Amino acid sequence: MRGIMWALAGTLGLGLGLVEERGPMIAVQAIQQGFTSSAPEAWLQGDPADSLYRSARAALNAGRYREAAAAFQRIRERYPRSGYTPDALYWEAFSLYRQGGSENLRRALRALEMQRNRYARAATRGDGDALRGRINAELARGGDEEAAREVTSRAAEAAEAPEAPVPPETPETPRSKSKSKIRSGECSGDDDTQAIALNALIQMDAERAVPILQRVLARRDPGSECLRRRAMFLVAQKKTDQTEEILLGAARNDPDSEVRQQAVFWLSQVNSDRAVIALDSILRMSRDPELQDKAVFALSQQSSPRAGAALRAFAERDDAPEELREKAIFWMGQKGGSENGAYLRGLYGRLKNKALKEKLLFSISQSSDPESATWLLGIVRNRQEPIDVRKTALFWAGQGKASIADLTRLYDTLDEQEMREQLVFVYSQRREPQAFDKMLDIARRDPDPEIRKKAIFWIGQSKDPRATQFIQELLER
Repeated sequence: MRGIMWALAGTLGLGLGLVEERGPMIAVQAIQQGFTSSAPEAWLQGDPADSLYRSARAALNAGRYREAAAAFQRIRERYPRSGYTPDALYWEAFSLYRQGGSENLRRALRALEMQRNRYARAATRGDGDALRGRINAELARGGDEEAAREVTSRAAEAAEAPEAPVPPETPETPRSKSKSKIRSGECSGDDDTQAIALNALIQMDAERAVPILQRVLARRDPGSECLRRRAMFLVAQKKTDQTEEILLGAARNDPDSEVRQQAVFWLSQVNSDRAVIALDSILRMSRDPELQDKAVFALSQQSSPRAGAALRAFAERDDAPEELREKAIFWMGQKGGSENGAYLRGLYGRLKNKALKEKLLFSISQSSDPESATWLLGIVRNRQEPIDVRKTALFWAGQGKASIADLTRLYDTLDEQEMREQLVFVYSQRREPQAFDKMLDIARRDPDPEIRKKAIFWIGQSKDPRATQFIQELLER
């Protein structure tokens, strides 16, 4: 599950800690929060509502939402002809939404309805539709039947293919540009009311939501790609008996590569033989590297022996892309366990690619198998290995489970200057007192002046209180 949270965090640009704490719902909120939340500065000097708008905006920006809602309400009540009034209705609704509570949310809907009926060309009209969808989702979650019907109705509209569009009279009208954007398959943004309604299904129970999502995923009309991508995410959040079947169908049959990739990614949560067989098939047969990448990750999250076998077989394929083999090796190291550790150590000798070998050294260092540290130190001592590979093994042994006792004994078994310098650096990264003791001994007694200089440098970087005393001793000689 942590792998999923990590991937989700990277995708959304969120901190891993936040995603782990609040789960996939934070992703839903990040997707849904598509409305404007910062009022612009006053722009109508001389307007009768100018000073009242400034006061309302200051309250909004300070988070005093009750005061802001009242002030924006006074603008439309006292100055119905003011240039601020059309947008004041939106900001009144937004302030009420931020206060929360069923009554405030219903008042917000009434303000948005007034804006829709009276000021269709208001700059915030599109944001009003997005806010309306979010408010209805909140009310539906609280048991409001009318809001639930609104959410379901809007989402159902998204499940239907649109009628053939009427060609615009001129290509320059804003409305024709918007339709052209949707028809081209390019995502239109969070102010798309169908997308907002679809996102709101996350608040609905699976029995009502899943049939609508299936209808969305069955669409093949131009411009439906964005809706299918959103639907794919929502299906994965609705754990039902149909989830596996829906994800497998989309992974195999959807014409949009991103939808297929999302389906494969979310199969990582489905621990079943069917899912593993499908993922293994994609990994072996697909010619789409991005789809294979998602399959590698999904298999790494499965607990079955068959999933592990599929990853191992792929890691050994000389004809597979190097980057994907690296990822298969990486995820095996993250799973840990003595079986994976033993497999990775055995794989090392069968690999011909030097870069893959170095990646594998890192994966082995991540293994919880106690044999891994001993094995890495064996690579360090092996003069048949390239020296840069040995240095990499030494670094990861120091970062991993190698004991400080083994590392300090290692120094006298290495006679190459380059390897000893690397080992001094490894000591500098450890926090045990023995590591600092060893650096002091090298700085004072090693016959190689270059290595003594390295040790002195890293001692100077240390926070150990003995570092200052040692540097002072050198200066006073």
